[in-house]
Amino acid sequence: MLQLRNAQGPRARRLIGRTLLASALLTAVAALPAAAAAPQTPATAAAPARNATGAPAYQQVAHFYGAYIDAVTAENGGRLATDLRNFYLTRQLRERLSTWEQRNHADGVLRAQNTPLAFRVTPGDSAAGHTWSTVRLTWSTGKHPTYSYLTVRSDLQTAKISGIGD
Repeated sequence: MLQLRNAQGPRARRLIGRTLLASALLTAVAALPAAAAAPQTPATAAAPARNATGAPAYQQVAHFYGAYIDAVTAENGGRLATDLRNFYLTRQLRERLSTWEQRNHADGVLRAQNTPLAFRVTPGDSAAGHTWSTVRLTWSTGKHPTYSYLTVRSDLQTAKISGIGD
């Protein structure tokens, strides 16, 4: 088993482990050739929209938010967080987020200055080559936790996140 010297306690080891897993997944997904994606059948009302990777589109959003929150928590927005943005988000969205972040002095992906304790992604509607997911961010615990909600748009053709809104 890998021993991490600076990891104090199970939470730190779990966070580092998830960050390493996110890095490995990012590398593995980037190495897949685009031609390996299986052709998609039209989505039905009962089945969630699928993106170019063949996975439900909301699952790609969940992968991004899980890895991104871990990266921001571990590195305070360092290199891995930037790499995750470059891989999962469209160039146009990254540009819009940069403008939003300069204006609001906060992280545009999370729409906040700090990181949430947890998140949940729920699939939504699909139309015109896009699908929408709802991301619930949990900011406090206890009897009455505090939540915020984001609407995330994904492009079904490229499997990239193309919009994040309140």
